[in-house]
Amino acid sequence: MSNVVAAAENSYLAAFDQPGRATVEPTPRPGWRQAARDRFAELGFPTKRDEDWRFTNVGPVARTEYELAVAPAAVTLDQLEPWIYPEMARAVFVDGHFVAGLSDLDGLPDGVRVGSLAAALEGGDVTAHDHLGRYAPFDRQAFIALNTALFADGAFVAVPAKTVVERPIQLLFVAGPGERRMAFPRNLIVAGEAAQVTLVESYVGLGTESLTCPVTELAADPAAVVDHYRLQQERTDATHIALQHYHCERAANVSTHSLSFGGGLVRNDVWAVLDGEGVECTLNGLYLTRGRQHVDNHMWVEHVKPNCNSYELYKGILEEQSRAVFNGLIHVHPEAQKTDAKQTNRNLLLSSDAGVHTNPQLVIHADDVRCTHGSTVGQLDADAVFYLRSRGIGEEAAKSLLIYAFARDIVDRIRLESVRTDLEEFLFSRLPKGEIVRQAV
Repeated sequence: MSNVVAAAENSYLAAFDQPGRATVEPTPRPGWRQAARDRFAELGFPTKRDEDWRFTNVGPVARTEYELAVAPAAVTLDQLEPWIYPEMARAVFVDGHFVAGLSDLDGLPDGVRVGSLAAALEGGDVTAHDHLGRYAPFDRQAFIALNTALFADGAFVAVPAKTVVERPIQLLFVAGPGERRMAFPRNLIVAGEAAQVTLVESYVGLGTESLTCPVTELAADPAAVVDHYRLQQERTDATHIALQHYHCERAANVSTHSLSFGGGLVRNDVWAVLDGEGVECTLNGLYLTRGRQHVDNHMWVEHVKPNCNSYELYKGILEEQSRAVFNGLIHVHPEAQKTDAKQTNRNLLLSSDAGVHTNPQLVIHADDVRCTHGSTVGQLDADAVFYLRSRGIGEEAAKSLLIYAFARDIVDRIRLESVRTDLEEFLFSRLPKGEIVRQAV
């Protein structure tokens, strides 16, 4: 290890003792934060010698001195207006801290708790104490250990059994103004038995060269239905390293759509555990990169119990000198008979300098299953471009129509109209001759 990286690791360890840092933790796990701090000291930052990180270099993170945000920066609603969905309930977090004055939690059913995780822990909320830390063990990854040791706050959503939340809930995370601030939001979402809820988890940035390292644990009790959207829209000089863990009990139905457009260095680890019969889990994603952006999606789907279905579709559109990584693993345990699992990754390269590393995998220990996986990497079909041009469509517009058609497969799977409309508008603004595409579709 270089002296520079070692010094950077020591600065993260020193942040653990920084005055004003939050220390609240779940009562069933005393010493949890200290153990996480010690685990990070043992693991250190991952390097390209680690198999799961060999195409993603976090050296720039290790070498950069960030300031731990022990309090939220000043932010106004006007600054957040471009990212707010007014029809949704809203909980806003600035630099990882809940800000009640920017939030709007009216119109939620009785018994639904949405707000600050730190406040829930300090107030003795039994659900928060029982579930926090059960699903994302910090011994598996250095950045989970860092989050566990250093988080100040995050979102807490608890939906009681048999409760239907009609109004979608937006969890808006903002990297506040300033330079090189770091935040570690910790999010806990618990959907009770037969509960239904729709969540939009948004990440945006107002500062420069920020580091956001969130961990989201989502627990779906038997027959719960959760529709989850994750929007990563930070500045292109930001670093975003995140983990989402979905724990699904019997007959739960969990779907998530990950949309990644921002960030200079982005890593998303997604772990889904299907731990009850009859679970249906859908994991979809779309990433668009340009310049020197780098987006890494690592997926693990654990089929633990029989008669469960999982479907993954991730698509990437890469321009200029950008890079992407997709590593997906479906693990079927011996008891998980009658598994139906499908994993697909498709990538469209719009430049000869863009590149992607894709590696879908299956590990199957049961003999009565239906599992498929595949990936593709290609460029625009020259014959299709020629066909459109032969019908009077200009070359740029023809290419943009084909790019939109490639992304449309993900767009059409988004059930939440406002998110789907926003994604369409983003694509129209991003594509050359976007107005022509808008008129054509």
